[in-house]
Amino acid sequence: MSRTEALNSLHMLAAHVDEGRLWQRHLDMASIGATPLGGVHRLPFSKEDAESRRLFLSWASARGFAAEMDDFGNIFVRRDGTERNLAPVVSGSHSDTQPNGGRFDGIFGVLAAFEALEAIDDAGIATRRPIEAVIWTAEEADAQFGVGCLGSQAYADPSKLPSLMEIRNGQNIPVKQALAQLMADHQHLGSRPFKSPIAYYVEAHIEQGPELEAQDKAIGIVTAIQGHRSFKVQVMGEAGHAGATPERLRKDALVAAMQIFSGLRKVFHDPDDVVRFTVGEMDVVPNAMAVIPGSATFTIDFRHPDPDILQSLGDRIAVVARENAGPCDVTVSELRHSSPVVFKGSVPETILKAVESLGYSFMALPSGAGHDARYIAEIAPAGMIFIPCWRGISHNEAESATLQDMVAGTRVLAKTLVELANL
Repeated sequence: MSRTEALNSLHMLAAHVDEGRLWQRHLDMASIGATPLGGVHRLPFSKEDAESRRLFLSWASARGFAAEMDDFGNIFVRRDGTERNLAPVVSGSHSDTQPNGGRFDGIFGVLAAFEALEAIDDAGIATRRPIEAVIWTAEEADAQFGVGCLGSQAYADPSKLPSLMEIRNGQNIPVKQALAQLMADHQHLGSRPFKSPIAYYVEAHIEQGPELEAQDKAIGIVTAIQGHRSFKVQVMGEAGHAGATPERLRKDALVAAMQIFSGLRKVFHDPDDVVRFTVGEMDVVPNAMAVIPGSATFTIDFRHPDPDILQSLGDRIAVVARENAGPCDVTVSELRHSSPVVFKGSVPETILKAVESLGYSFMALPSGAGHDARYIAEIAPAGMIFIPCWRGISHNEAESATLQDMVAGTRVLAKTLVELANL
């Protein structure tokens, strides 16, 4: 193919993104683990997630794309380049969901990447580098195991594997057992070594926030993923009879927990609304109406794009907890500490060129949520493309995105992948 023909094919690439195919595949995926209220319950390592992966692989097989899987179940589907030994350009996300989650979080990135591969194939575009669509394993594992993005973490840094495998959920099941079941539910695929070279990584995703919709922008070019620290706070008091124990003798763990929470809310108040501070779980023991709570355990999710503020405010949690525990004892354990990641260089620059060439409205913005791109950025140049979602709602059965926005994001992604594959 001549250079002129190649440029013409690239110009026509957007037209080869098949709206009906993209939408139908979202419907097909949404049927696996569908909930009565229109969401999806497809937990990490579950039989439902294994089924969704098998469906994805059936589409790849029908198309003639090769597939590989690493030892953590991360799946890579490849469209070869003219120079097959070059490191690939990779795009994708995850197929698992939060409990009673939405139909677009994660899976849009997977299906957009696969549709991009098909559109590139339909347009007859040859690329120097191979292009791959990936499903990362257990991105949403934080809901069960307290830590997310397990598959991308293992791929980017295999030295983490032993500790990741031993993390246990609330039923005391370790990751290694849950992973073994997932792997048993898969057909045999070509083997992919951890940390295999990736030339560039691009992840498409719904924003999971309200800014694109509020600003009436079709595309978000992600500048960074903000830092994330999570903690478990355990307050130990003394259980007692609710009717017979006077106030002066009580060691009410729930009261102490409420005082700690109140103190933390004051410390984390931010008039600029940049700080993200959430108490998402609370466990009270013995959890009986007539018994003074003997213990109360809660989790804290804290996020901020500035590494210094992430450090300083996060370090205040244990101090504030001790100051407000009253007669109770308190222990603060840090579960996770991820520094902010900034996207810069060839990937966001290429995304910007693709958006401008296609004429879509756009804005630059950071990601408030964590993504697999955060870890793959440790081993390859990376970037992200956001599309709007209704009211910014995510991790919720009401989560929604329009086909128009999905197609726009997929067209930008397809053009970005071709440009990166030919750099």
